[in-house]
Amino acid sequence: MHTNNELKDIASQVRRDVVRMVHAVQSGHPGGSLGCADFLTALYFEILKHNPKNFTMDGIGEDLFFLSNGHISPVFYSVLARSGYFDVKELSTFRKLNTRLQGHPTTHEHLPGVRIASGSLGQGLSVAIGAATTKKLNHDKHLVYSLHGDGEMQEGQIWEAAMYAAAKKVDNLISTIDYNGQQIDGSTDHVLAMGDMNAKWEAFGWKTLTMNGNDMDDVTKTLRHAQTLTGKGQPIMIIMKTIMGYGVDFMMHSHKWHGIAPNDEQLANALSQLKVSQGDY
Repeated sequence: MHTNNELKDIASQVRRDVVRMVHAVQSGHPGGSLGCADFLTALYFEILKHNPKNFTMDGIGEDLFFLSNGHISPVFYSVLARSGYFDVKELSTFRKLNTRLQGHPTTHEHLPGVRIASGSLGQGLSVAIGAATTKKLNHDKHLVYSLHGDGEMQEGQIWEAAMYAAAKKVDNLISTIDYNGQQIDGSTDHVLAMGDMNAKWEAFGWKTLTMNGNDMDDVTKTLRHAQTLTGKGQPIMIIMKTIMGYGVDFMMHSHKWHGIAPNDEQLANALSQLKVSQGDY
């Protein structure tokens, strides 16, 4: 168990990893990664019942997580490494030739912690529903979690999956949408406005919750509350409000940092803002 202050410290270290990884190869997606650092830190260090030292693809007897918006791989890799799936030193190979840490997570490199290739948006919810259904069929009481981007809600497959999960009462699934209002071409409202996200998911038969994804206290509280709502006949969707680029002032609120890397000066600036109480490690 970790205190929320300890989780905040880990999340700050994860953000330091993100900006370093993307800077080192001048490629990657820092904005959404920084915004989701608190969520993924809370999930992997406090909420998930998982076994980093004995990773298996089938995940029998443990909770599962599926990253659907795979472009935020920097934060995913950092959290996997720092929670024990592989050596933190491997983060320095991000996006390099023959690395296991591809720009979008893939499975043929056999990186521990990665169970699906992701990045082609819209597919992760279907995979999570399949995994959750398998757990029910196998009488495995563990839960399935997934994370999605808000721009990903513009994909039709999402809504087919949403209908299926509600109709089939897939109630061991907790999904989350990173609702930062930004995507690669601009604001989501400008590209394709999605209206009332909560009302949409409720209309599709899901139990919906909201949380501030950049407030560790709210993240841990909401995820624990979501766990109490499982097994009651409805899948659960958390609408998570975040700020793109959170923690680095010049990256915040701007879609321009969806997929570009900081230069040397910007990296130094970012690291100066991302403090860790125990020193960098």
